[in-house]
Amino acid sequence: MTPPKPNIDMPNPTVGLFVSCIVDVLYPKVGLATEKLLVSQGVEVVFPQEQTCCGQPAFNAGQQKDSLALAKNFLNTFAPMIEEGEISSIVVPSGSCAAMIKHSYAAIIEKYPSEEMSRQHQTIEHNTYELSEYLVEVLGVEITPSHTPLENVAYHPCCHLLRDLKIDQQPRQLLEKLTDNKLLNLPEAETCCGFGGLFSLWNEEISVEMGLRKASNLKACGAELVAVSDAGCMTHLNGILIKEGHSCRAIHIAELIADNGLD
Repeated sequence: MTPPKPNIDMPNPTVGLFVSCIVDVLYPKVGLATEKLLVSQGVEVVFPQEQTCCGQPAFNAGQQKDSLALAKNFLNTFAPMIEEGEISSIVVPSGSCAAMIKHSYAAIIEKYPSEEMSRQHQTIEHNTYELSEYLVEVLGVEITPSHTPLENVAYHPCCHLLRDLKIDQQPRQLLEKLTDNKLLNLPEAETCCGFGGLFSLWNEEISVEMGLRKASNLKACGAELVAVSDAGCMTHLNGILIKEGHSCRAIHIAELIADNGLD
């Protein structure tokens, strides 16, 4: 079947919000900021209570049966909503979760073949968007700073967003507007911060060294804020920055825009 496409011309599109488990548990303000951004653009937001984890931690740990159960729950929750026209798209304020849903579910289905899961994945694959992608590519959002333009802001392109989803211009475009085209040039911006989910647990020394290098580059470019698209990277970077006594702090792009780019 041909998966349904979002109706960009809808005057008031309705989206399903998948916040990610780390946002739900640790950073609810990121979820609220995401909703605020979408609602400000005339989008109706639906939050299915049945959502849990996308399954990425289990998948990366090789626990494929556990990730299968979580993938099934996601698909059973969101695919019928698209098929029945209740929502046009799924929006995710996390590059890593969006990559898991769009790409890694295919690997799970390949290992555990299921016609129903395959059909459901075809339904959601092209209708799932990372937040900045949805704001720029679907809604065509133009950000205007609500106050004076932000200063001393850098952008760290999180690995899954940049490498797996190939999304880089969209968040930069939003941040350039907030900073009056003065977004800082972060040295080695595309280098991983060292989090990598379970990588930071299994390879602590390497993870910390990578985080320290990122912190050093943030200091070198004069950043006071570094915008990120993933709460995991935000957690890791802030742990490093605080421990090292840096004044810079990592902030999710949803919060930064919602607090400074809306009237």
